[in-house]
Amino acid sequence: MNALPHSSLPTRPTLFQEWRARFSGLLLVALVVAPAMLFGAWVPVVGGAVSALLLGLGLGAAGIVRPHHQPGIKFAQGPILRASVVMLGFGLSLSQVAKTGLASLPLTLITLAIAFLTAWGLSRLLRLSGALPVLIGVGTAICGGSAIAATAPVIGARDHEIALSMTTIFLFNVAGVLLFPPLGHMLGLSDHGFGLWAGTAINDTSSVVAAGYQYSQAAGDLATVVKLTRASLIVPITLVLAMWLARRNRGASASASIRSTFPWFILGFVAAAAIGSTGLLPPMVLHGLKVVAQVFIVAALAGIGLSANLRQMIATGPRPILLGLGTWFAVAAGSLIAQQAMGLT
Repeated sequence: MNALPHSSLPTRPTLFQEWRARFSGLLLVALVVAPAMLFGAWVPVVGGAVSALLLGLGLGAAGIVRPHHQPGIKFAQGPILRASVVMLGFGLSLSQVAKTGLASLPLTLITLAIAFLTAWGLSRLLRLSGALPVLIGVGTAICGGSAIAATAPVIGARDHEIALSMTTIFLFNVAGVLLFPPLGHMLGLSDHGFGLWAGTAINDTSSVVAAGYQYSQAAGDLATVVKLTRASLIVPITLVLAMWLARRNRGASASASIRSTFPWFILGFVAAAAIGSTGLLPPMVLHGLKVVAQVFIVAALAGIGLSANLRQMIATGPRPILLGLGTWFAVAAGSLIAQQAMGLT
């Protein structure tokens, strides 16, 4: 058999080509970040991250976003967000990260149980079957879209179920960023109490970080560590689901799903905390990393807003949204009640 001509073989894009494809999307993100940060500095109670999210939602609904913007927008939502979380680690000590993670684990496990039980009960009440209740439950309980992506192939979820669950979870990510900080102030939560609440009750990492740092620096530090502890549970939860559904999903590869979707930036965050704990980095460098991390967080929220499909969110119908709302509310209320009962506030 003759070899295929060299020109017919698929070629991997060069680094230059990849960045050129991202340029227009990143430029659009930057055009959102600049006014959002200015407005956030002018009105601190709103903050840059929330401003970027709302501005991105508005531009997305106005039809500004085009297909060629998507690579850059996805880059802002993914690598830029992960880099921001890693850089936040430099401002924390490793012992603080370990202590906070272990101390918050019982509360995290309680909220996980609440999320799964509520999703199961409401799905029966709303007559929702298939993979959708599991996906919404795991997305609410662990880490939003990442958990859904890890779980979907293990339980054999169909495309429309994945889309519905992603859309529902995104809706309550937005709600968490907008509602949690003012509710925290209304409830008189301390920085510690709000950090625990945000870290255990808001779905996605970007939303937790944005809400936490909008409340205060201390609340943001705590919420980030608690959230990353919670996100690491994606491994045992996915394995349990894989074993539970092993007979029905013999062809699914749980290990491959975990490897591709596990939030590995958690390890980068821990490594950054270890480096920051040594005291080798001068204060000017630490301050610079903190500023860059804040800009990256705003960029990630801008990307999330720009990628939102409001029409799709409306078209999902009421039942998945009611399931997501009920599960989200149960976790938020359950986290506060558990904090009070455990004396963690």
